[in-house]
Amino acid sequence: MITTSEQLVEHALKEYESPLIGFAIGIVRDHDRARDVVQDTFIRLYKQDVDKVKSGLKSWLFTVCRNRALDVLRKEKRMVSVDDEILQKEPSNVTSPDLSADRHERLDEVHQKMESLSENQQLVIRLKFEQGMSYQEISEQTGLSSSNVGFLLHNGLKKLREILPKDLLN
Repeated sequence: MITTSEQLVEHALKEYESPLIGFAIGIVRDHDRARDVVQDTFIRLYKQDVDKVKSGLKSWLFTVCRNRALDVLRKEKRMVSVDDEILQKEPSNVTSPDLSADRHERLDEVHQKMESLSENQQLVIRLKFEQGMSYQEISEQTGLSSSNVGFLLHNGLKKLREILPKDLLN
């Protein structure tokens, strides 16, 4: 049973640190800045009343992480491309470097095209496809209704299909 801030943070670190870093990287496009955002998220968690946040811990963490990441972007007033080092990390079962390079170029192009979408469309697409969240989880995290999440996903993906080169859609 979690009763102290220390226990709550320890549990949250074990359970959510990696997914939060991946989520933050998707927003700030930099591994080091993403780690800073996540660290700040856990510092803020430590300062919270345990009883108020433990029942909705996952949603609380992702919401605070998203808000901190967006604060960082606003402060810097620019978007940063994904670090090449992050893009080059592949599972050991990938055998062909040219296929790997092609995949990274394609992902980079998709990320660049996503920047033309609204902030909310980008967010729900990332939560759905990078974090594997359900409409309900996205709704809880963002404060948007489930139907609005579906609308944003539908329109965002439709716009991506229109602006992405046809060879990327296969």
